[in-house]
Amino acid sequence: MTRPDRRPIPGTTPFDGEQARKGYALNKMCFSFNSAQARAEFKRDEDVYMRKYGLGEMQARAIRERDVLGLLAAGGNVYYLAKFAGILGLDVQDLGAAQTGMTKDAFKARLVAQNEQPATLAG
Repeated sequence: MTRPDRRPIPGTTPFDGEQARKGYALNKMCFSFNSAQARAEFKRDEDVYMRKYGLGEMQARAIRERDVLGLLAAGGNVYYLAKFAGILGLDVQDLGAAQTGMTKDAFKARLVAQNEQPATLAG
């Protein structure tokens, strides 16, 4: 739910307190992937591992489908999702490209172009 005092950002799911609560189990599971043992356990049986952390059906479906936008909508925090993406051989730029609907190369080019913009002063 968007708060009335916040302007929506098209194509994004802001990570706020509500999203943090919704995504707690998902983010906790993704944090566990810091451990090689946890990554191996997940790869052995994803469904058992997801049940161990109490993921909801929306979260579990997004994990099974490798749906990054679905994971963000389900309360996933991009920093924790990066741990999951690493299991898939993806990096944060892959996540950014998926979130914006761009190819990775287009996303990287956009980052470079943004960096080359002259600095502006907030007025």
